[in-house]
Formats: sequence, C-alpha cells, structure tokens
Amino acid sequence: MTDLDKLSIDTLRLLAVDAIEKAANGHPGAPIALSPLAYLLFVKNMKHDPSDPTWTDRDRFVLSNGHASMLQYGALHLSGYDLSLEDLKNFRQWHSKAPGHPEYGFTAGVEVTTGPLGQGLAMSVGMAIAEKHLAAIYNQPDMEIVNHHTYCIVGDGCLMEGISHESCSLAGTLGLGKLIVFYDDNLISLDGPTELSYTENVDERFNAYNWHVQYVDDGNDLNKLQQAINIAKLETGKPSLIRVRTIIGYGSPKAGTKHVHGEALGKEATRKTKEFYGFDPDVDFAEPQAALDNWAQAKTTGKQTHDAWTELFKKYEAAHPELAKTFDRIIKQELPADYAKEIKPFSTEKAIATRTAGEVVLQALGKTLPEMMGGAADLTSSTKTIFKDSQSFHVDPKGKNIFFGVREFGMCAAVNGMAAHGGFIPFGSTFFVFSDYARNAMRMAALMSTHSLFVFTHDSIGLGADGPTHQPVEHLMSLRAIPQLTDFRPADANETAVCYQLMVERKSASFMALSRQDLPVLDAEKYPVMSGPRKGAYVLIEQENADVIIVATGSEVSLVLKTLPELEKAGIKARVISMPSFAVFEEQDEAYKNSIFPHGVAKVAVEAGATMGWWKYVGRDGSVVGLDHFGGSAPGPEVLAHFGFTPENIVKAAQTAIGK
Repeated sequence: MTDLDKLSIDTLRLLAVDAIEKAANGHPGAPIALSPLAYLLFVKNMKHDPSDPTWTDRDRFVLSNGHASMLQYGALHLSGYDLSLEDLKNFRQWHSKAPGHPEYGFTAGVEVTTGPLGQGLAMSVGMAIAEKHLAAIYNQPDMEIVNHHTYCIVGDGCLMEGISHESCSLAGTLGLGKLIVFYDDNLISLDGPTELSYTENVDERFNAYNWHVQYVDDGNDLNKLQQAINIAKLETGKPSLIRVRTIIGYGSPKAGTKHVHGEALGKEATRKTKEFYGFDPDVDFAEPQAALDNWAQAKTTGKQTHDAWTELFKKYEAAHPELAKTFDRIIKQELPADYAKEIKPFSTEKAIATRTAGEVVLQALGKTLPEMMGGAADLTSSTKTIFKDSQSFHVDPKGKNIFFGVREFGMCAAVNGMAAHGGFIPFGSTFFVFSDYARNAMRMAALMSTHSLFVFTHDSIGLGADGPTHQPVEHLMSLRAIPQLTDFRPADANETAVCYQLMVERKSASFMALSRQDLPVLDAEKYPVMSGPRKGAYVLIEQENADVIIVATGSEVSLVLKTLPELEKAGIKARVISMPSFAVFEEQDEAYKNSIFPHGVAKVAVEAGATMGWWKYVGRDGSVVGLDHFGGSAPGPEVLAHFGFTPENIVKAAQTAIGK
C-alpha cells in the first residue's frame, strides 16, 4: 500500500466517523473497516461513470449491510458522484441525500435500497441474472454491449438471514459468474461476538452452493484484496464469495467490539481515531487535496470507459439496427405502441379461472415484450406463469423462464434486482397465501417504485380442500396497506387482461391475485370490462333508483351478479360495482369517486377476505360480507357457502344496510 493509497483510504474512513459523530448516531465500525475494499472497488476496479450513474453497462455496487451507508456515501462523494461534502455533513437529516440507509432513486450511485439485511444480496442475484440474460440476447461477436459485474458487500447479519440461503443457493444453481460478493467477516454482531449465534463454516456452506470461495486474512492488505478480485473475475462459471477478515472500527479505541457497531464513537474516541490515522483531531471532514486528486481518477477513467462504450454502441447500431433499437427501448422502459396487439377479448362460452386467463395474457405479452421475464416458486404448473415458447434460463441464458424453486422471499427480491438493473419487466409468482414469505421484498419494491410484478393465484378460500393453511384471508388487505404497491384482483378473464396491461404500463410495483376456480366471463360487449378497470372501480349494473350499492372484487363479482334475481324478489334495486384495484381507484379525482360511491345510498361490500378496509367505502352503516377468520378444508363451493358467500346472505346484508 502506497502512502497515497493510505491517505485516500483514511480520508474515506474519517469522513464516515465525522458524519456519524455530527449526526450523533449511525454505524461507524463497518465503514472504517471496509474503506480499503471500497477504495479498491471505486478507484481501481469498478467500471462506472460518476458523471452518468445510469450508464447501462456500468458495474453494479450493492451495500447489502446498508447500515454501513457512510461507506457508500463517502466513496460516492470522493469518486465524483452528485453527493457533496455538505450532503455528508447532513447525514441522516431531513431531505439529505445521505439518509440513514441507502435509498434507490434518491442518491446518485445507489443501485437499490438496502438496510433490511440480506435483501441487497438477493437483489444482487437478480442484477446478475439480468446481466447474463441481456448479454446472451444482445451481445454479438466483437460487440459486447453488455459486459459488467455485480459487486456486493455483506455482513454477518446478511448471511444469517434466511433470504441469503435462498438467494445464494439459486445463484449457484444458475452459475452467475459475474456476481462477486465480499463477506465482511469481523466476528462481531450487535449483540456481541458472533460465536454467540453464528458459528457455521461459511466457506463450506458456499462451496456447497456451487460458489467459488476465497479468503483474505487481512482487510487492510490491498494486494491480497486485489489478487482475490482478479481471481474472482476469471471465474466465469460460478458466483464468487470473498471472505474478508476485518477488525470492526479498526484504529478506534472501540475496535473489535460491539460498541463500534451501531453508535457514534463519541468526542474523545473520535479524536483518538484521527490521531491514529495521523489526521488533525481538531479538523472535521478533512479532505486532503492529494486524496481528492487520487479519488478523482474514478471520474476520469469512468468517462473514458463510458465514451468507448458509446462508440461501440454506435457501431453496434449500424451493424445490428433492430437489436439496437430494441435494446435502447427496453433500457429506457418504453413500450411498443402495439404491445397489447396479441391480447383478445375472452369468449363468454365457458367459465375460466383467472389464473388460466392470466396464462393466455402472459403468452400474448411475451410475444411483443422481450423484456418480460420471470417464473414461479416451483409452481409454474399451478400459477401458469411460464412462457411456453421459451427455454429455461438455467439451460440457456437467453431463456425467459426462471425456475426460482421454493424460495418465495429470494424470488421476489431477485425480481426487484432485475427491475432495478434495467431492461426488464420481471415477475415472480406463487400461491397468494405464500406472499407472507415474500412480503418484505414486496414492501421494498413499493419503497423503490421498481417495475416489479408479483402474480399470485389460489386467491381465496374458494381454492377448497387444501384447507386454511393454503387459503388466504388477511392477505389482500395486508398488501393493500403497503404504500405505493398497486393491487389487482380481477373479476374475470377480461378484467385479468386489462389488469395485466395496467401492471405493464404503470412502471411501478404491482401484485395480482387470481382465482384457482373457474369464473364466468363477463361479456365485453355488454359490460365495460375492457375500460372500467382502468379507473380501479366502475359500474357493472345500474338499476334505476337503486336502493343499495353492492361492490365486489374478484370471484365475488359473479356471485353478486348471480344474486340480482334474489334481490329483485326481495324488492331491492341495486347498483353493482366491480372494484379490481383499491390503489387505482384512489388515484381518481373526487368527482369520479363520489359518482361511484355517492353519499346517501346504502352500501354492501362482498369479498372473500378480511373486512378491514372496506368500511371506508361502505360507511359505518354499511355491510360487509367478508371473512375475519380462517377457512376450512372442503371443496371450494362448500367452503364459500358455509362462510356466507351465497345469494341469500348477500340479500340479508343488503336488507341490513338499507334498514329493511
């Protein structure tokens, strides 16, 4: 290590110390220990252009242990990204570009939001999938327009989390050779020494996953770190784990203890740390000019590399115009004007499950949208989310089908990584009840507003004999409660087609809940099923001078339509509303919302799920035919009838609502 290397590394270390000390909270230990690695990556190894953080062929860097955020912020600042020293001084403050944990879309150079441990690692797997697929599709001889690595730093906590097992097992199976993960093996967690809770042999674990594994015994040794990186880059058939032994908080009086993990050093310890590194203890946020000049190499080299790629892409456009046009379109997240041309209205001749309708729509979209890619958690035959005309990604990286295995959390996080990488409309699928396993990844998709799609089937107690373990009850309302996550529960095949289009068009996180059981197809010439869902809720049936408004979603819409003759016998006129999306409806103006749910008219909601949330629409005097308890094991129609999803019970609810 040269004196200039040391000065550059120590500058990064002490920026983290000062920012955390000024904020009076944060995690200084990991940034201090990992600064040599960050310096090597950002200045010596990574292909990136700080002047254009969105350059598509950049290397991706993910800090999975996001609590060490000042490591990333300091490196971004020093290497020339749009992150000023003043931003660092406002670490963890309101509107700062340096929030407590890295946030996607908020800070230049941050590829994904991290902090919930293990998810950054899982999203890195998705990014590596994305790179491998795009390279297989678009690269041509002597014209590799896609050729980059995904670098990820993880801590003990990331590898303790269950999602790390799911994701790393998948990565090994898929042979993601462009994924390089650094494990900060510092022997300390927040509670104390890792021997209290974490004693497994990590090297053997990752060897078993089919990873290439190396060990660097000193995280301050640049030569050993660089040698390991070089070897990892040469391994193209397996993902790489580089276990790096570090001393948490190295150079501080609290080094090697839990006390440097999650709290500011304190005034006196900060002074002593600066003295250890040869910096003036009375100067905060020191940036020696020599260090700044050295870090600036990243910006100069990055611009040159980016310019060379731009010239290559111009040649690529001339040689392969159609491929270049498609590549440019998908990276810009633009849809072809005719992307939905293969989607046709469904016939009313026979009932069809919305999961089956979804399969038809997915095949149609796959023909016009090469960027659609995904799969299921070992359930493609049940969720029907597989492209029939494409190979498995595992067999051929050009394939659009990913067999995620029974890894719901890892699957959905990988989908987020693919979406954040760019060039994809990715999806993951499983039974709706198992969305619980993946909820935090869905929350992360919503938080980042990535174009992540989640397709769930077997959406209610109507699935039948598998029983309450497989019958979702609280899931719709639970997921509707996540901000920025769009819900879809279509009533029939035609609504399913429109909801799929909305998921594709909205360019944000969405989920769809589809039925296992067959449902009548609503006549597209009789009902506004091809336009209504775009408003979130719309009128299906309007009887003059209606006594009651009955709103339903999914499979319960056809049940309400079946109930109309019974309502007429009871002398009740009804307006029937289909409401496939709460979120889309809430985006409409007040005039439209009031036209759907006017004041002064009795209201009933019908949905085979938790009633919480419906009172906003039906009012305290309204009625909800729902389910606030678990289901049971029996044929689907019997379960539904037993729990009150019958015309007779809906009539009673209407009578109660209007006071009859």
